[in-house]
Amino acid sequence: MNSSPSHPLAEIVANYQAWLLRQPFATTTQRAYAIQVRRFCHFLADQNSELGDPLHDPESRILAVREYKTFLKIAHKAKPTTVNLALSAVDSFYRFLGGKRPQVKRETLPRQAPRALTPGEQQRFQQALQNAQVRDQAISLLLYYTGLRISECAALNVDDILLSAGLSTVIVRNGKGGKYREVPLNTPAQQVLVNWVEERIGWRRDDGQMALFLNKSGGRLSVRSINDILRRLSARVGLVMSAHTLRHTCLTNLVRRGHDLVLVAEIAGHSRLETTQRYSLPSARDKVRAMESLWK
Repeated sequence: MNSSPSHPLAEIVANYQAWLLRQPFATTTQRAYAIQVRRFCHFLADQNSELGDPLHDPESRILAVREYKTFLKIAHKAKPTTVNLALSAVDSFYRFLGGKRPQVKRETLPRQAPRALTPGEQQRFQQALQNAQVRDQAISLLLYYTGLRISECAALNVDDILLSAGLSTVIVRNGKGGKYREVPLNTPAQQVLVNWVEERIGWRRDDGQMALFLNKSGGRLSVRSINDILRRLSARVGLVMSAHTLRHTCLTNLVRRGHDLVLVAEIAGHSRLETTQRYSLPSARDKVRAMESLWK
C-alpha cells in the first residue's frame, strides 16, 4: 500500500484536514478524525473502484463503509470503540463532501461498570495521602467521599462548605445542567476540610478571592491543576487515576454497599436514573472472579 492516498484522494484528504481545523471539535478529536479518514481513503484506493464511486454515489458509499467496517474488525482486529470512532470520522468526512451520513450500524459496546478503584487500589490511594499536603488531602478525600465532578470541586468557594457538629455539607451551586445539590460530608471528609480551612488562612490570597482551593499564587486552583495533583499523588503508589476515577469509585462503593439508586443519583447529580444504574453493572474484575469460581 502506498504511504498516502493516490491522487485525487490525497488532495481531498488535505482539504478535509483543513476543513477539520475550522470545526468546533477538540484538538484530540480533530487529530483522531484526520487519522481515521486517511485510513479510510487508503482503503478506498486499494479497492481499485470495486466499490463503485463511494465519494459521490449514495449506494456505493454505504457499501464502501460497510466493507470498511468489516475490514477494521477482521484485518485490523479493531475493538468496538475503535470501529465506532472510525465510523464517526467517516461521517464527518461525508459531511465535508456535502453528502449524507452513511447509514451503517454502529458496534454494540460491552456493558460494564465505569472504571473505579478496586479495594486494594483504594488502600494504596489512602496510603499516598499520608504524607501529602493538607490541601491535596482535602481535595482528594472530598472527591473520594462525595463523588463531586472535578469542575464542581474547582468551583467551590469557602462558604460552600458547611461544617458543623451535626450535619456537614458541601453545596454544589451550579452542577451539570445548572443543577443545585447538597452532599453530606462524612467524618473523614469533614475532618480534612476543617484542617484545610484552618491552614488556608495562612495562604497568600488575591483580594476578594473566596475560592476554597488555592494555588501558590493565591488564585483559584484550576481543573487541570487538580488533576495534576491527583496524578502525582497516585503515581507515588503505582496508580494511574484522575478525579473522574475517584467519582466513579465513590458512586460504585455506594451502589455496591446496597444504597438505593435514587439516593445515589441525588448524590451524584444525575438527571437520569439510567446513568446511575451503570454502577450496578459488572466490572471486568467481577467477570474474572465469576469464571474462576467455577472450579474453586
